[in-house]
Amino acid sequence: MVQYMDNKNSGFNMWNANRAAAQPKRSPLSGFLWWTVIFIACWWAIGAIMGPRQTVDVADTSVTEFDLSAVPVSNFSSDLLSISVQGLRISDINLSEYQLTPDGTENVVLFGGDGNYIESGLIATGTTSPVAETVWTDQGNTYTWTNSDGVVFTRSITIDGYVTTVLDTVQNNSGHDISVAPYVRIVRANDMKSASGVSTGAIAYVNSDTEQTAWTKLDNQSYAYSTTNGFAGFADQYWETVASISSPDQTIRIKRSGENYVSDTAAAATPIANDGTATFTTTIFTGPRDQSILDTVESKIPGISETIDYGWFWFLARPMLWLLNAIHHVVMNYGVAIIIMTILLRLLMWPLTRKSYVSMAAMQKMQPEMQRIQKLYANDKMRLQMEMMKLYQTHKTSPMSGCLPMLIQIPIFFALYKALLVSVAMRNAHFLWISDLSAMDPYFILPIMMGLTMYIQQRFQSPSSATGTGNDAVAQTQRMMRWMPLLFTVMFAWMPAGLVLYWTVSNIFGIIQMQIIKRQSK
Repeated sequence: MVQYMDNKNSGFNMWNANRAAAQPKRSPLSGFLWWTVIFIACWWAIGAIMGPRQTVDVADTSVTEFDLSAVPVSNFSSDLLSISVQGLRISDINLSEYQLTPDGTENVVLFGGDGNYIESGLIATGTTSPVAETVWTDQGNTYTWTNSDGVVFTRSITIDGYVTTVLDTVQNNSGHDISVAPYVRIVRANDMKSASGVSTGAIAYVNSDTEQTAWTKLDNQSYAYSTTNGFAGFADQYWETVASISSPDQTIRIKRSGENYVSDTAAAATPIANDGTATFTTTIFTGPRDQSILDTVESKIPGISETIDYGWFWFLARPMLWLLNAIHHVVMNYGVAIIIMTILLRLLMWPLTRKSYVSMAAMQKMQPEMQRIQKLYANDKMRLQMEMMKLYQTHKTSPMSGCLPMLIQIPIFFALYKALLVSVAMRNAHFLWISDLSAMDPYFILPIMMGLTMYIQQRFQSPSSATGTGNDAVAQTQRMMRWMPLLFTVMFAWMPAGLVLYWTVSNIFGIIQMQIIKRQSK
């Protein structure tokens, strides 16, 4: 986008020229720092995430530990994942379709470390309920446990895709009324180091609104919500774990506990009369943050399809990600898909780019007259503005028309940046020497190519007369813009290779496009 700002006859530089007649001189360094600060501020603002609305001070941060050595471990599996179940706890969730490294020798495992688990249980009033160290009786597909009051607890676990469903049935044979409340607790360590450019941490769906809390915020505060329904859990850059209870009047709490973090959901107690029966369903999603997968889970866990943060330009990011995946289904390579999508986007903007170049050509023809007006009315700012407007009307052009492609590329850039970061499909995607398009180029080849193509594009679009030897605002901007390819090369060196590939291809296409437009204009 900076190629349009670099041209001496662009609307951006014409605007600077008008200001130069009435404003004091500024050093080139101050202008460079000013634009750098603006760019960084916009970058931060796009990624800012609103905090939760309800907070409470950190209270009890301990999690009760049990001796589970006597509790047997059972394994459940589907085509997509396998889990280990030990009493109330679920751990070692193996995602068979996703590999830990590009070589594909080891699958991704969630909740595989010590002290990381998902616990789904019941809290009883008027009797006792199973705890983590309770040994159940295995009856094939179901587990049973009977307490000293004769209350029978029956549990069945089923897996459908990435969704694990825990069905608890309570038969009250105690001779008196009792009440039972379901709960689910997720305990895990943070995975902040593996995330790149994406906010990760706790996630909750409260009263039809998604609340996200970063790991660092949980170090100082705990969070509590009251909701009629919803879910709670944790989200990494590519993986998500949430649990939902099919009961009303829930309380969600998220906090830090020692070295781990805890997210738990508890529903209101359900009374069970003597000889009565109650059933509780807990639905747990443990899988990739893929929009198509989350959309299919929406019917089981309402609101889960809204948990991916696409940023401010979500209305562009989601269609672009859909288009990228659609192209990939045809070409079977995400690097090639990015190249094709970039060309399609540039073709879509062709009319605006051509209009911008025609406007810049008109500005170049106006240059002698503009310089004469600036010198003639250097001390009369009002008259200068009036004469400049008359000149624009005479040549039927506008000082801002050359900035249109730049303004359009800004939201496209941020939308694609966010889409590539949250796309689990880009993870471990190969392209030429790059083994992972979601990570930085290990050899910095793409960032260097991007910087070179940006420099060439600047040279092609800047007229030979744009020497920038003066001290006015235009000359200062010209000198500052010469350093932009180097600045962008350094900035993009650690960005996802897929994003750098998009920018490089866009530069190359822009160079070719500009040559075609020049020949057509002649």
